[in-house]
Parts: sequence; structure tokens; C-alpha cells
Amino acid sequence: MARFDDGSAGDADYGRIGPGYASIRQPDPRIEAIVWDALGDARTVLNVGAGAGSYEPRDRDVTAVEPSASMRAERGPDRVPAIDATAEALPFADDSFDAAMASVTIHQWPQLERGLAEMRRVSRGPVVILTFAPQVPEPWWQPVYVPELYEVEAQRMPDLDRVARALGGHVEVHTVPIPADCIDGFGQAFFARPERTLEPEVRRAMSAWSFLTPEVVSRYERELGDDLASGAWDERWGSFRTLASFDAGLRLVIGQP
Repeated sequence: MARFDDGSAGDADYGRIGPGYASIRQPDPRIEAIVWDALGDARTVLNVGAGAGSYEPRDRDVTAVEPSASMRAERGPDRVPAIDATAEALPFADDSFDAAMASVTIHQWPQLERGLAEMRRVSRGPVVILTFAPQVPEPWWQPVYVPELYEVEAQRMPDLDRVARALGGHVEVHTVPIPADCIDGFGQAFFARPERTLEPEVRRAMSAWSFLTPEVVSRYERELGDDLASGAWDERWGSFRTLASFDAGLRLVIGQP
């Protein structure tokens, strides 16, 4: 059941943080290729928690489901209109689609197992889920500056074993390297570009920031800003600017029947 006026069915109010989302959270073509490859030869694809439409394949018959009116409004003219529905109650018959997908959304679902079971029910083929591991797999600078953010994420992101159990069948989990110049503006995408995370519109496109107090956000801006200005950040963390990609926990889960 929706908790927010715009229909957002998870724990984040996209009526507040959704406007402008699509300008920051654009699909990165390298990540996109990995997602599309996992869909195999599926011609009909259901995108659940579809948001603005990132990672939807453009050369297939896509049906999108999104409960937030604000996020449905973020979908561009090149995307199919999204149906107002939730993952837990998909309005489709069994085996309606060749494949189902969900991109960085399952942590929002109040009934994870039910939502994943629904995806499995309506898909004849693979269920493809792009998500983040709840624990940071490699040390990096942002969890040092704002540990509260990753405490929030650890509580929200479901354990991957839990996801696999809910899907049943044969499940594979793959690491998705994040490119240093990643176009998709999720928070971890800026591991080599810390300055971008000082932009409020960038942070607004990562829902976990909406759970932090203004005091924590101000401290992050002040401490990171000061360290960038003084050179202290580059002295300690500058090697991140040289990385071509980084494992910040992005994972692709592929469940086969």
C-alpha cells in the first residue's frame, strides 16, 4: 500500500525527490549492455519498479510498472507509459512475458519475497535484477566521510542469498564493475569524481540521502569540500581518480526457471 501522496510504494518519497531524477539517473551503456545480455532472446520484457525507464531495452516489447506518479512523469517520450501498479500485485496472467527485470528498486519493496515471486510468476524466462550488495565489498572514501549513508543502505539492500531463495530455480549473481565515467548518477558512480557528490541534485537522485539528517549532510559537504580544497582528499584518496572501474557493490542477479 502506498505511503506517499504520489503513490510511492516503498520507503522513499519520490514525490519529493523524484523531480529531475531522469536527468541524473541516465542508463550507462556499459551497464546497459550487461543487463540486456542477461535478458537473452526475450522479446517481451516486464520492467518492475521501472521509474524513469533506465536500462529498459529499446528493441523489445517492454511493459513497465511504476507506482509513483512523479517517477512515471519522469519517463521520456522514447519510453512506453508505465502502468500504475506494484511488484507485489502485478496485474498480469502467469507466464505473460519472456523475461522480467528490475533495476535498483527491490530495496524499496515492502514485501520483497512477494514481489520477487510475482516476477517469477509472470515470466516464462529469466528474471534479471540489478541491485547493490548490502555490504561495501571494497574500502573506499565515501563510507569514511558519511558512514551513516551506508548504514542506511545496509539496512535497505536485501541480502543476495535472500533474493536467490525468493526467486528459486537456478540463480547466478555477477559483479558489475562501475566505470569511472559512469553516466548513471547513483552515488557509487562518483568514486573517481568526488566533487559531483557535493551537488544537491546529484545526491537527491540517490534515495538513501533522503534518510539522513540535515546535520549529517552539512557535515559531509563541509568536510569533503574542505579536503578537496586543501588537497587532503587527493593526498589520501587520489588513486581513485586513476581507476578505470571499481567494485562498489553493484550486482546483477539472474534467475532462471
